[in-house]
Amino acid sequence: MSENKRSADAGAYVDQWVKTHGATRDRLLPLLHALQEEFGFVSDGVVPLIAERLNISRADVHGVVTFYPDFRRHPGGRHKVQICHAESCQARGSDAIGALLAAGLKVRLGETRGDGAVSLETVYCLGLCAIGPNALVDGEPVARLDEGGVARIVAQVSA
Repeated sequence: MSENKRSADAGAYVDQWVKTHGATRDRLLPLLHALQEEFGFVSDGVVPLIAERLNISRADVHGVVTFYPDFRRHPGGRHKVQICHAESCQARGSDAIGALLAAGLKVRLGETRGDGAVSLETVYCLGLCAIGPNALVDGEPVARLDEGGVARIVAQVSA
């Protein structure tokens, strides 16, 4: 999909969302979450429209989008692998697991592979501290990661 088409679609989505849910400042986070759910990211091109529709500054919208790590500003991969980096998982080897995932998936941590197949990200805590290191693969938790688990993840997202 071209960037112009995507921006037009996002703009129409924002307009419809605001009609349905309202145009007050407190609607910003729900709108951003809805856009992310619908399009996979919140493009820089839609920020001015959101600001105008909610009668807030572009800086306010941009600040929220860039502050929260869950908001993407660019398309992510078709698959999303998130490795937990909370203290418990780090103590159980999540740094080494992250390095193995990066090597196996051929993408650096925090990036999306050039072919758009996979994004490799960190997440602070998955709440599975007793059975770490952990990851989320396309939203599904994977616990007690080791080299075999990494190989299974690489095979799963490469299929």
